[in-house]
Amino acid sequence: MHPALFAALLALLPATAPRAADLIIARAAEHSAMDPHFAGTGPNGDTANDIFDRLISSDPQNQMRPALATAWESIDATTWRITLRPGVRFHDGTPFTADDVVFSLARAKDIPNSPAPFLRASRGVRSVIAEAPHRLLVTTDGPVPRLMEQLGEIYILSHHAAAGRGTTELNGGQGMIGTGPYRFRAWVPASRVDLDGNPDYWGGVPAWQRVSLRFIKQPAARVAALLAGDVDLIDQVPPADAKALAANPKVALFSIAATRLVYLALDASRPVSPFITDAAGKPMERNPLQDQRVRRALGLMIDRAALATRLLDGSAEPAAQFVPDGIGGHIPGLVAQPSDIPAAKRLLAEAGYPGGFGLTLHASSDRLPQDSAVAQALGQMLRRGGIAVNGVVTEPYNVFAPAASRRAYSLFLFSFGTTSASSADGLTSVLATYDPDRGMGAFNRSRYSNPAFDQALTQALGEFDETSRNAGLARATGIAMSDAALLPLYWQVVHWGSRKGIAYTPRRDEATAARYAR
Repeated sequence: MHPALFAALLALLPATAPRAADLIIARAAEHSAMDPHFAGTGPNGDTANDIFDRLISSDPQNQMRPALATAWESIDATTWRITLRPGVRFHDGTPFTADDVVFSLARAKDIPNSPAPFLRASRGVRSVIAEAPHRLLVTTDGPVPRLMEQLGEIYILSHHAAAGRGTTELNGGQGMIGTGPYRFRAWVPASRVDLDGNPDYWGGVPAWQRVSLRFIKQPAARVAALLAGDVDLIDQVPPADAKALAANPKVALFSIAATRLVYLALDASRPVSPFITDAAGKPMERNPLQDQRVRRALGLMIDRAALATRLLDGSAEPAAQFVPDGIGGHIPGLVAQPSDIPAAKRLLAEAGYPGGFGLTLHASSDRLPQDSAVAQALGQMLRRGGIAVNGVVTEPYNVFAPAASRRAYSLFLFSFGTTSASSADGLTSVLATYDPDRGMGAFNRSRYSNPAFDQALTQALGEFDETSRNAGLARATGIAMSDAALLPLYWQVVHWGSRKGIAYTPRRDEATAARYAR
């Protein structure tokens, strides 16, 4: 934002809060559906988070906590008993029971046209039975040590209210009955969602009587809305504005080093890729991204420190692996290396491309801070490495993400936010060989496949001991990173801004919800 405009808007900011019982949140990204089972994406989860609950929740550091489930035990290697919270009621006053969980878990597996299905949530699960009104019996096909983290991804809907209703009906408000701190009132697509406080919430009376979620894609417009007093809380504060807001006595800034990895995905699975050409721009019959040396060469062309420190103004940490320190499966000592153009060109020559080749880079324009600018910078770095960048195409996320899932691109900028205590979900979703029947590779949009990685991951996921499991996840990560399965760029440092007097609990999972504001 221009400094003069920033200062002018600052002067307009009200000194006191006019809406003690209301909260207006401006979010950068809108959900694709109100149906909480339609897609396991961040924007969808943020919207569902206030209306629905899950079996478990997580604290700001991604550590698991009880929610609708209060206790669980592994009876044997393939049998679990889960105790549910008594006395919980849905927004329409009906009691929450095990039947609602059985219904929700089954429904989430079978959502048509989902761009990000909850496949991993049911991975290895054979049956879920309501053993008693507040007790579940779960059987699995084999050992599933992380069962609760898997099942805990699913938001719980009221069976009686949502039975027989699909995504279209839920988007229209039918069946939108949860147990969360706020009740659904209305959704005006591309504009707002209106919620009312649930005074009977099992977790205590919520802080706000009314909540309005607004969707403002443009970063400068979000900051302007906050400074003008039109909204109370914003997410994805642009890195360039974070320092100015932190120094502003009329607003508060809340920041945290998140677990979202921003990476480049490479179409290495197909012999012919849609946006690969030779250096002269002619389509190629052979996809160079299938060669590990080429993928490694592209990685060596990228100056991750420049992206993090200059382009993102310090609101990022250069990455060389899937999860940062403090999350299970992190490899100590595996850090981002400086770019090395001569080494990159040597690898290209070894692979048979001494003159490089052509490609188009695709990215979202409104999902990540500075995503369009990051994509343009990456294009310049690849050009310096000898790649003929035929174009850098950025699109709105609601267009870009479905196209990426359809495998429409050759090289594209994407991200994965780890919301659990280890890399297991990310590795299972993004890098495991795509196998929907086994719940593997749900977000593997590049269809990367490596039997050695799959074997190491499967072995790690079968470990009940957390230390052994995390060591196994680190081994699997090492295999994938050596193979340049994807090109890690950076982990985000994320910021929220609010009017003075409103506090927000920053979270490594980047969640933006009224339940975390007070």
